[in-house]
Amino acid sequence: VQLQASGGGLVQAGGSLRLSCAASGRTFTGYVMGWFRQAPGKEREFVAAITWSGGRTYYADSVKGRFTISKDNAENTVYLEMNSLKPEDTADYYCAAGRLRVGVPPNYGMSYWGKGTLVTVSS
Repeated sequence: VQLQASGGGLVQAGGSLRLSCAASGRTFTGYVMGWFRQAPGKEREFVAAITWSGGRTYYADSVKGRFTISKDNAENTVYLEMNSLKPEDTADYYCAAGRLRVGVPPNYGMSYWGKGTLVTVSS
């Protein structure tokens, strides 16, 4: 299984970025696809998730109303649209697939993890 995250970069506060996660190597029916982030010196935290089959979405309170998770089943890709970015959103962002257990860091019940893509928000 491969999860390839891309789309990170440097953006000013208030700006936007869209992250992509290309998934391959198995079918993800019944799985949850999620985005997580880890800032320097901090624990990895849940950001957003979407069920592969039904498209049900979940968000951390800190990103509700600003971030949108979506998926393209045909392309096996999950997206994270990030708007109104804040300096505190600066982190490495990881995509993952699994059974999602939001309250169980650091792996949150996820079985597969991709490498991170760095998002830096300047003030």
